[in-house]
Amino acid sequence: MQDPGIELQIIKPDEKLSSFIESYWLLTNHSQQEKPVIILPDGRIDLSFNPHTGVTLLGLETGPSLTTIPALLSMFTISFKPLAVEYLFSDYAPVKPNTATQLPDHFLEILPDLQQPPETIVSQFISILNKRLPATTDNRKKELFDLVFASNGNISVEEISGKVYWSSRQINRYCKQMIGIPLKTYCNILRFRASFHQIKEGKLFPEDHFADQSHFIREIKKFSGVNPKELSRNQNDRFIQFSTLPKR
Repeated sequence: MQDPGIELQIIKPDEKLSSFIESYWLLTNHSQQEKPVIILPDGRIDLSFNPHTGVTLLGLETGPSLTTIPALLSMFTISFKPLAVEYLFSDYAPVKPNTATQLPDHFLEILPDLQQPPETIVSQFISILNKRLPATTDNRKKELFDLVFASNGNISVEEISGKVYWSSRQINRYCKQMIGIPLKTYCNILRFRASFHQIKEGKLFPEDHFADQSHFIREIKKFSGVNPKELSRNQNDRFIQFSTLPKR
């Protein structure tokens, strides 16, 4: 996003929490004007602290979502990987796609002071998350998602099944119980996320395991609502993936 009024500050998790957390981020709209945007799927489950809406658990996006960034908004978000659902959000599982669930203000014990630097906010949450999240997990589940992320979704459920010694049926049942979609659908979202990087650079031809150009166009349109050429133009910076926004 090139809009000078929008500032995004991202902090990556330490290694201990990296299996559960994708990133922490503070989004600020310094402008007096709201910013209409279309949010695109990026494979993250977000816990957002927003002065307008409170503490909200946001399921995976599976298609384009029209929204606005209010004027003068500051919003802190912890973006989780699917593995976190079982251990942190089990009372809300499955965390259904395209849904927002209001959580108690003190779900994670504190409400962040959004006037503080993001590093300070993150440090306050790290000790809480370390207490809530386990030191060890089922190795099959950890390895499953490690493979998915390392490949940007370009891996079949059958291949994962063979590597982690867990049947495809059990894998898909687990994913549906946690994030509300089968693993193949989740992999397709990650593949789209990686493709969005390429499209932003003007690369309008498939690079990652699409059968052909027609398949590529269909998949891009399914997740963004437009074809790759229109997505690459991104007039008025209206299409965004928070995970791909430039950092400041």
